[in-house]
Amino acid sequence: MSNFRRSQNQANPNKLNAILSTIIFILILNVTIQIWLLYASLNNALDNNKEILIPAFVASFILFLIGIGLLYYLPIGNSKKQL
Repeated sequence: MSNFRRSQNQANPNKLNAILSTIIFILILNVTIQIWLLYASLNNALDNNKEILIPAFVASFILFLIGIGLLYYLPIGNSKKQL
C-alpha cells in the first residue's frame, strides 16, 4: 500500500508542476497574511491598543505551522539515476 508521498513522486511532470505551483501559491498566501498581521499588530501597538497583539501572534503562529506542514507535500521529483 503506497501513501500519498510515494505516489506523488512517481507522477508525471505535469502533475508535479501542478502540485508544486499550488503549494507555492498557498505558501506565498500564508506569508502575505502573516505580513498583514504583523503590520496590523504593529499599528495597534503604536496606538497603545494591546488587545490585538496576542490574537495576531496566535494566528501568525498557526499560519507558520500550516506552512511547515505543507512542506511535507512538496514533490521531490523524478529521482531516476543516470550513469
